[in-house]
Amino acid sequence: MTRRHGCALLAAICALIAVLSAAIYGAVSSDEGTARRAATGRPPGSSAAPASAGTWVGTWSASPAAAEPGTEITGLAGRSVRNVVHTSVGGTSARITLSNLYGRRPLTVTHASIALAADDDSAAAVPETMRRLTFRGATTVAVPAGGQVTSDAVRIAVPHDSDVLVTTYSPTSAGPVTHHPRARQISYAARGDRTDDVTGTPYTEEVPYWRHLTALDVLGDEADGTVVALGDSLTDGAGSTEGANRRWPDVLSERIRDAVADGRDVPRLSVVNQGISGNRVLHDGPGRPADNPSGLNRFARDVLGRPNVEVVVIDLGVNDILRSRRTADPDRILDGLRTLVRQAHARGIKVVGATLMPFYGHRGHTDEREAVRREINAEIRSGSVFDAVADFDEALRDPYDPRRLRADYDSGDHLHPSDRGYERMAHAIDLDDLRGAAPAPL
Repeated sequence: MTRRHGCALLAAICALIAVLSAAIYGAVSSDEGTARRAATGRPPGSSAAPASAGTWVGTWSASPAAAEPGTEITGLAGRSVRNVVHTSVGGTSARITLSNLYGRRPLTVTHASIALAADDDSAAAVPETMRRLTFRGATTVAVPAGGQVTSDAVRIAVPHDSDVLVTTYSPTSAGPVTHHPRARQISYAARGDRTDDVTGTPYTEEVPYWRHLTALDVLGDEADGTVVALGDSLTDGAGSTEGANRRWPDVLSERIRDAVADGRDVPRLSVVNQGISGNRVLHDGPGRPADNPSGLNRFARDVLGRPNVEVVVIDLGVNDILRSRRTADPDRILDGLRTLVRQAHARGIKVVGATLMPFYGHRGHTDEREAVRREINAEIRSGSVFDAVADFDEALRDPYDPRRLRADYDSGDHLHPSDRGYERMAHAIDLDDLRGAAPAPL
């Protein structure tokens, strides 16, 4: 064999090896792609696989607060639950979180959807916005007892300051139902699987609370991070107009959005509400898991667990005073608040703290409780508790009698503000205080 023939043979062998290698690699790649599609349950390019553009932030949230009475045995088997939620900021994709915190069995959801509401105070959807939600590629998900799940992201244009419908259907009983009472918002339920219904006609049951749904996040460029409002009924919006979104976190969101639109140099942040009526810093409610978990108990989930949190505004302490059988210990309450601050700082989150508003005239008022409130407020104003202070007390108290709310800021029960009072609370927060990171630990 000549050298030329030998070289030709060697080249042919190399070419054959290259062809075989390419074929094997292509087969393996094909199998991996098939395996990925089998694992996710969707082909590439599905609407459930949005392009990564922008920042994930919370646009709405509600803390799981209790087990819904009357749902212990059957839960909501065979019914579609349509929650109505209001957005803080908009985005191009969305995802939801479902909670089964108070359930004793797994909650099987076989169908879930998201759509924009067609109108205020309505269960009807804008037809072209209806999207089916998936969980790790599947339409069915089992939410474990005591746990929660987050859906896959889905492409949907969600505007800011709008109502969104999130609907779930479960064919089996799983109780008790995890819910957030005192929502100040009407949601709906219907018999059968009406998850994709856009008319709203089957949704004849109206309820004043949210079921299972605890968060709606969006991907977009309207916000660079999230502000969490952590509080009690004063943050939950008790006494405000139902369905009008006039809680102070709602108004704070509007202030931020208007300031950005006016070209002001303010932080571009979404606002989510993690208020629970009756909530305390130190003590849980009854039950296992506890109804109305304390601020200390739920801080990791409701603040640290939210996406891209930059700031938390804490307004807690009034119920620790009002619900104490004896005179509450201000030092213990302040120690609890400082514990929350340390946890936030460990994650680089800035903390704005609110002074406690007056409640003279409320059935729980006593001179001893008033003294505790003032002592706590003095410590908060001294700057030894929080990074910045929102002086709700000074903003809403009667200048002629600082023990009570100003009359036009009072909803009538001498504890909870009116719509105008909640607006004043939001304006008591300096938007510049929402800027910057937590102080570096010494």
